[in-house]
Amino acid sequence: MGHMQTTIIRLRTRAPTDNRLFPMMKNTSFARGLAPVTLALALSACASVPSSGPSAGAIVKDAPQTAVAGADIKVIDVTDSVTRAILANSRQASFAETLGDGRAIGSVIGKGDVLDITIWEAPPAALFGAAGTTSALTSSSSTARGTALPEQMVDSDGLITVPFVGRIRADGMTPQEIAKTISSRLVGKANQPQAIVRLVRNAAANVTVVGDVASSARVPLTARGERVLDVLASAGGVRQPVNKMTVQITRGLKVASLPLDTVIRDPAQNVHLQPDDVMTVLYQPFSFTALGAIGRNDEIPFEATGLTLAQALGRISGLQDSRADARGVFVFRLEDPATLDPEVRATARMTPDGKVPVIYRVNLKDPATFFVAQSFPIRNKDVLFVSNAPLADIQKFVNVIYSTFLPVATTATALRQ
Repeated sequence: MGHMQTTIIRLRTRAPTDNRLFPMMKNTSFARGLAPVTLALALSACASVPSSGPSAGAIVKDAPQTAVAGADIKVIDVTDSVTRAILANSRQASFAETLGDGRAIGSVIGKGDVLDITIWEAPPAALFGAAGTTSALTSSSSTARGTALPEQMVDSDGLITVPFVGRIRADGMTPQEIAKTISSRLVGKANQPQAIVRLVRNAAANVTVVGDVASSARVPLTARGERVLDVLASAGGVRQPVNKMTVQITRGLKVASLPLDTVIRDPAQNVHLQPDDVMTVLYQPFSFTALGAIGRNDEIPFEATGLTLAQALGRISGLQDSRADARGVFVFRLEDPATLDPEVRATARMTPDGKVPVIYRVNLKDPATFFVAQSFPIRNKDVLFVSNAPLADIQKFVNVIYSTFLPVATTATALRQ
């Protein structure tokens, strides 16, 4: 300590222009002044290393202690069993399963329909001879007489009135069933009566088509039995690409949805429509967001038919070899509790809208994961994030340190000269 004090005194008493002591000043005082600056710059460099997001270790460590909208975040490794559970619980019910194929409903009479009724009698009786317009059907043995009655509208009670028959139920009956009823009630009144019933105007059997179609319309059903694609064609077709459209059918309390592309490819889903069905054609531009150490950071659209993780990785041009951590691929999702394992669901805290924040972790270092990725579904509004590899962060830190200290070292060299 005494020697150091002596040195300091000598520095103070000597003239600043003494060249013999200037090197000591450079080696001692300058170095002492540079040390805290160096430490501060190093700490600043550590805090300012650029990054596209949290590291894989930070996600796994911090996510379970973090809450989103009051719900804890679950971190789940993507495996074959997890993927199978998601697919099994999120499978859409088909039109054939939910609605059934049905039958040609256009031939079933409803309230407000208008019917044309013609009654035929064998000679010599002529019960309806003066009841309306009469026509004759002549054969080699006899002449049958047919009478066309005035058009009959099915009333609000679902009934029609036929002379000499009275009021009969028409609502929910086919024209053939109504004709059979008329003929049976005329037995004993007319000679070998036969009735022909034809639907003239359909007021009850209609389907409403709305949504992203060329023209919203109320399409009548006929005895042909119109199906989903028939009615869609009657409305002028869709206005957006087929692979981005979803068809929703509302029948009473039942609601079923399928991608339009699925209905086109699978004839079993092109079901018969029923009266009062509402068919809504929805344009749904699904998308997911890709971030991190990947070839393309962007919002990526995909088709209503769905997208797998393998396809998603292909659309973002894969991982960046120089940055990405192949063990740190994550899918952030607000998941439906029904798709989660019972044990996970039992401990999960849901958001107010009934979802569970889930982070699915994917290890692309495992070759088996690539088979699982071909089935693991990407959902609308998912966030796909790839973290930086630890060595990439170290390399960036070294680059920051190098870029920080190079000007300092250059300045120090200049001062020595």
